Amino acid sequence: MRYPKLSLAFVIALLLATGCTTPPAAPAAPAAPAAVSDGRFNVRSFGSTGDGVTLDTVAINQAIDAAAAAGGGTVVFPAGNYLSFSIHLKSHVALYLGAGATIVAAEPPADLASGYDAPEPTTGSVPNVDYYEDFGHSHWHNSLIWGEDLTDIAITGPGRIFGRGLSKGGGRRDLLPEERAARAEAARNETARTEAGTPADGNYRVGFPLPESARTAIAAQKPGPFTYPGRDTLPAGVGNKAIALKNCRNVIFRDFTIYHGGHFGILATGVQNWTCDGLKIDTNRDGIDFDCCQNVRVSNCTVNSPYDDGICPKASFGLGRVMGTENVTITNCQVSGFDEGTLLDGTRSNKVMKGKGTGRIKLGTEANGGFRNLTISNCVFESCRGLALEEVDGGLMEDIAISNITMRDINNAPIYIRLGERLRGPAPIEVGTARRIKIDSIVAHNVAAESGILIVGEEGHPVEDVVLSNIFIDFVGGGTKEQAAREVPKYEPARYPEPGRLGVMPSWGVFARHVKNLTLTNVELRTAKEDLRPVVMLDDATGVLFDGLTLPKVADVPTFNLRNAHGITTRNSPGLDSKTID
Repeated sequence: MRYPKLSLAFVIALLLATGCTTPPAAPAAPAAPAAVSDGRFNVRSFGSTGDGVTLDTVAINQAIDAAAAAGGGTVVFPAGNYLSFSIHLKSHVALYLGAGATIVAAEPPADLASGYDAPEPTTGSVPNVDYYEDFGHSHWHNSLIWGEDLTDIAITGPGRIFGRGLSKGGGRRDLLPEERAARAEAARNETARTEAGTPADGNYRVGFPLPESARTAIAAQKPGPFTYPGRDTLPAGVGNKAIALKNCRNVIFRDFTIYHGGHFGILATGVQNWTCDGLKIDTNRDGIDFDCCQNVRVSNCTVNSPYDDGICPKASFGLGRVMGTENVTITNCQVSGFDEGTLLDGTRSNKVMKGKGTGRIKLGTEANGGFRNLTISNCVFESCRGLALEEVDGGLMEDIAISNITMRDINNAPIYIRLGERLRGPAPIEVGTARRIKIDSIVAHNVAAESGILIVGEEGHPVEDVVLSNIFIDFVGGGTKEQAAREVPKYEPARYPEPGRLGVMPSWGVFARHVKNLTLTNVELRTAKEDLRPVVMLDDATGVLFDGLTLPKVADVPTFNLRNAHGITTRNSPGLDSKTID
């Protein structure tokens, strides 16, 4: 198309009419981020530097307060390292950790003149709650991020929380893996190790001590019947949890990472309606503890915790009242016990740990309120301890369904069910119950020889109605006749109820004591080395069915060792007669 020629006079008249007599100005410099934009509150706009050196505590809490005052909103952390002491969550406020954003726990000063919020007084109708729960389970405010009596809150990713300055229960803060490695190098010289006060097991607690005044005050506490208070007690100024929630409702945690989280990466107590999805946690004690919680969904989480438990439902007396954990699903999760930090860096090593770490899924140990209506499915265990269900503090553990679990390199019992009489709580308190538990579709490889499947109740209080089905486990083996002759002692009530406390078992595949109505269906057990202990030992067992059991046979070694056993039936099992022993 041809355009008509325009006269010079016409062009000048057009420019005058439109005001365009000068060239357009250069674009303006970008404006600073708005403090509030579409319900999003940028912490940089409230003075946060994100430089990893300047304390951003005040600015972060101001951003949260502003969001709460506006009726709710999302507090945004753009890329940067935000050094902070205690951050206070508020109702209807979400924290969003953007890509490249890390909230870093600051190190308390040596004199503790400042630091994290002081641990709040214990609550509940019973005095001296601290006598029944360790310090870590009964305080929440002494944390990097905490909230109490809140509703509709969230923390989402993909950023990170780094508990660099947090304690795991000993000094002002715990050593980082690289500091631990340096201590280990020094500890190779025995004199250096002794002078440093460094344990030889690689789990170094000393190095950033509390002030002398704090140590004196802690030592002066008069412990109650369970040695508490005292254990893990910390003074004001020291933080020991990455995230702590108390009595909250409608909570979403999604897609962020916790590294080096202290005593607890997450401790949630008395929380209802909690979705915990897509987290990655690589830490120095417990990963995720949900205590006295209801309606909880944990999914797609990866937790590496060499020195303590990975995913751990509890029902403690920390709130000063009995409260159950119920209506819980744990699915599509992975737990492990590799050296701290090696999950996140991808190396997944066991150079520091002597053997394999803890890192498991465990119900308990704290269990005053009990566990009801809980499922665990589609989970992976690696280089850690096995599945543990422990009810030793008088609660009910019932209606538990577990399925589709794989395990590799397990350092003790692959399945451990314990009903005990530790009874850590105020009187009156009695032995609880463990019943209606179904565990199906388990595959475990390279399981330690010391103990097989352990199911242990108390005299007069059997573990009841347990079904184990579609299970394949291969053990290391190598047990001896001397081990087969060993008498397993009765648990001392006050002792911590871990499978390792029972010692090497006199049977390598299954040991069940004080049980009623136990069924094993389609179960195959193997050993890599010949084992001279019986495969199965039953002691005070009633109504046990073995249906489709596949076991190796070793010459001159009995398959079963039965004591005070009644109604024991075998059928459809190669090499075993189909019969019932009454």
